[in-house]
Amino acid sequence: MATQQPLSDEQLRYLRLLAEKYPTVAAASSEIIRIEALLRLPKGTEHFMSDLHGEHEAFVHILNSASGVIREKIDQLFADTVPARERADLATLIYYPEQKLPELKARQEDLNQWYAATLLRLVELCRLVSSKHTRSHVRKCLPESCAHILDELLHAHFEDHDKQLYYQEIIQSIIRYDRADAYITRFCQLIKRLAVDQLHIVGDLFDRGPRPDLILDELMEHHDVDIQWGNHDVVWMGAAAGSPICILTVLKTTLAYNNLDLLETGYGISLRTLDQMAERVYGSFDVTLWKPHGGNADRQEEVARMHKAISILMFKLEAQVIARNPDFQMQGRDYLNQIDYAAGTVLCKGKWYPLRDRDFPTVDPVDPSRLSAEESAVLADLVKSFRQSERLQRHVRFLYAQGTVYLCFNGNLLYHGAVPMTETGEFAAETFEGQSYSGRALFDYCDRRSRQGYFAPEGSPERQAGQDFLWYLWCGSLSPIFGRSAMTTFERLYIADPATHAEVKNPYYSHINGPAAAEVAERILEEFGLTGPGCHIINGHVPVRAIEGESPIKGGGKLIVIDGGFCRAYHSKTGIAGYTLISSSRGLTLRTHQPFESTEKAIRDDEDIDSQSDHIYTAPQRVLVRQTDEGAEEAARITDLERLVQAYQSGLLHEAT
Repeated sequence: MATQQPLSDEQLRYLRLLAEKYPTVAAASSEIIRIEALLRLPKGTEHFMSDLHGEHEAFVHILNSASGVIREKIDQLFADTVPARERADLATLIYYPEQKLPELKARQEDLNQWYAATLLRLVELCRLVSSKHTRSHVRKCLPESCAHILDELLHAHFEDHDKQLYYQEIIQSIIRYDRADAYITRFCQLIKRLAVDQLHIVGDLFDRGPRPDLILDELMEHHDVDIQWGNHDVVWMGAAAGSPICILTVLKTTLAYNNLDLLETGYGISLRTLDQMAERVYGSFDVTLWKPHGGNADRQEEVARMHKAISILMFKLEAQVIARNPDFQMQGRDYLNQIDYAAGTVLCKGKWYPLRDRDFPTVDPVDPSRLSAEESAVLADLVKSFRQSERLQRHVRFLYAQGTVYLCFNGNLLYHGAVPMTETGEFAAETFEGQSYSGRALFDYCDRRSRQGYFAPEGSPERQAGQDFLWYLWCGSLSPIFGRSAMTTFERLYIADPATHAEVKNPYYSHINGPAAAEVAERILEEFGLTGPGCHIINGHVPVRAIEGESPIKGGGKLIVIDGGFCRAYHSKTGIAGYTLISSSRGLTLRTHQPFESTEKAIRDDEDIDSQSDHIYTAPQRVLVRQTDEGAEEAARITDLERLVQAYQSGLLHEAT
């Protein structure tokens, strides 16, 4: 055996800590053998979703079905032996076991026979999806209440005849003791757990759709999820931190889409004081321009008044934030300071336009950004409500814990918006706090400052600066999460000329579609430390207009945009209802989804989402765990464990007795 190199004091301290977990040569060697076996398995399946925008029911269905992976496994096993209707029933049962099971039971003439057949099919399916996992990993996924029996059903090995007899005896015991429903439910949960190892959410959980809070509840229960923040997410993160400008921004969007249920039921945030002020101040004014998109028809006028009240408050605070943050380079977008109130016109990009709404009862033309006493009281009440919403705080802490501006994972680069670029194709630089940032350094800076807005001490300048920056990430021209010239909310409301409504995309978007798109994508990947044919950029944020023939595959095949219009509000623009991406040991598969009607219909009629699969990258050889990020970490653990074994064998450390 080679002579062991002398260990530093730090290395020796680490080995002593490691020895607490592996106190003997046998324990350390067994762990090395386990890891080496793991490294030889095919890599786990990764599931990518983006721009969910509160569409809870569609999200849950795609999550439960793993974008069609589970149905493919069912057909792979049972296409030749089980009728199509029963396969559809089985798929829906796995997606929604608690809801589907009573309906299926009610149909059966011989319930015990159905129980036995269903349990056997679930066992076979579970064996298939667990084949890429070590037995120890599968055991960790088993529910304690029935882990031993499930393990026996999955891993017993006998001659075929004896195995079937053994299975039948166990299953008959499960049925006889009235445990069939529980075991069916556990098997369905286990299949979904083992079918997908890692879930990636590439931004924008919030806004437009009705219940992002329910999506976050689901994500918090998921076994392994990461999130790359979208601009709709960061502004909610700022709102939870108590940023007045972020609170007004999320309220404006929520009111515009009439999603009051999210605020009132989801987060327990009362709009009572806002409603009362809006009625007193704007009750006699025409609020036609402020009517929300959809929602309860009985509350249209009420919501429209609150929408206007919140918007005026928001524009006042925008002017204040722009004034105290010259780094944001947003001068001229403080529109309440650009209005000629006597003439009823506003200055926009050097040109005066007539205002569509000239009623500003709370605005002082001498000091337009100053809040009235009543507005200040309403805002203080709203800040208190957002800060005291325990459920919102829990969700946002989860977003901070599991989220980042970007992620490099298994050779793929994940981010929501764009890598800001110049017209000539260079990484665009922006100066904050006296220092210039571009490319990866800009992303890292944005991540750090985003956390400052929530975690810096209460009342500190750092906390307010971080909260202002979260708002900038929502709408700033060089925000990598936004990726456009401006958020033209004021223009769309107040100026009739559609030329002022344009939100010009960052040059990044033309470069990834241009003649040098492949080179641009490769340069972005290299900027983030990724090289090789299997590396890709996974992007969201800008809906792909598939209805117009636009392809989600860009950057010479190295960049995939998976925003296909998940939100119902985008379906007419994209012609589809979203993309998802599956990364397996064999490559990348893009799933194109059609609209999802409802959970109720899916359960009642076994109606799955109609989806199309396209293989966009095939790995030259099947990718093993040892070729992944997890594999690199496990390989490093082997090195540490080998040093521990050598330390035991050389007498440097003593084995436990």
